[in-house]
Amino acid sequence: MKTRLTFATAALAVVAALASSMASAQTATPNINQRQANETARTNQGVASGELTKRETAKLRTEQRAIRAEKRAFKADGKVTPAERAKLRADQRKASRHIYNKKHNAKKAG
Repeated sequence: MKTRLTFATAALAVVAALASSMASAQTATPNINQRQANETARTNQGVASGELTKRETAKLRTEQRAIRAEKRAFKADGKVTPAERAKLRADQRKASRHIYNKKHNAKKAG
């Protein structure tokens, strides 16, 4: 009897762990998180090197905040759909181009 109870408890624990990991997997966005970190680092590097003006930096950081807010909104229902992921990737591509263009224009911080 004790073995059956232990087995049932272990099985229940495994099912609960699987359900928990499945729920978090539906909202996990590791590639998007990594790209956001890279873009933040690129912006910070542009500030440090003088490639970005204060106004350019403010615009880039505002754009990154909007992407983070959008990601939070997509995660709010417990699942980030493929269409939502595609939207986030498109927004990040656009933001990446903005970072490149602002870092490589003729304006310098001064």
